[in-house]
Amino acid sequence: MNSDSAVGAPRLAEPKPARRSLLRGALTGAAAIGVGLSAGASSASALPAGGGTRPRPTTPDGALRELAAGNLRWRTYRERHPDETAAVRKALISGQHPFAVILSCVDSRVPPELVFDQGLGDLLTVRSAGEVLDEAVLGSVAYGVLELDIPLVLVLGHQSCGAVRAAVEAEETGTQLPAHIQYLADQISPAIDHGKEGDARIDATIDANVRLVRGRLAAEPDLAARVATGRLAIVGARYELTNQLVHRVN
Repeated sequence: MNSDSAVGAPRLAEPKPARRSLLRGALTGAAAIGVGLSAGASSASALPAGGGTRPRPTTPDGALRELAAGNLRWRTYRERHPDETAAVRKALISGQHPFAVILSCVDSRVPPELVFDQGLGDLLTVRSAGEVLDEAVLGSVAYGVLELDIPLVLVLGHQSCGAVRAAVEAEETGTQLPAHIQYLADQISPAIDHGKEGDARIDATIDANVRLVRGRLAAEPDLAARVATGRLAIVGARYELTNQLVHRVN
């Protein structure tokens, strides 16, 4: 599946229980990734409770910057593989304080922790083919935001997304896909770009699908309330397999 954009980070206060309501929608959010990820807030950082790890961002802007820096290290072969030490592993026993939720495709070529050069406890990753939403995915994203107080949700598509290609080709040929794979195609179908043909249609649909998923997340009342107060950014992005760049999808 396919690529785009950057991140921000959460506050490390004790999480508060919150209601979940999920799955209908349009969009808002801020950020930029890859060669320049940024949002509109300050980039404060804090140490997670328990110590033993590097400072983590506590705002959407700070989280985006950290993701952009990590992606730069990744694509220039200067990875640090942070937060893997014995001290970090011990500190994380008492709790987790990830600074970003990454909703990405299941594609084996796009593992978020590697793409953003992050380590244990840094990212809450939720993965489904084509970034398709269902109640389990929505609940997982909501858990990160509402219970762990994470300030950034990044919807990460990618170049050459197989799920998007399957959805486009199934619509064009009228083919019924196997069992649960048809569900994925049905969810991606509203994003199909009929203004283009061939591979260009698939590529454009990858971006359109990221926008669709981002919009649905941003329309969720509990998430939208945090976006409105600046505590949360919901950002669309895309990963390019050809050069390993993550860039924003507007």
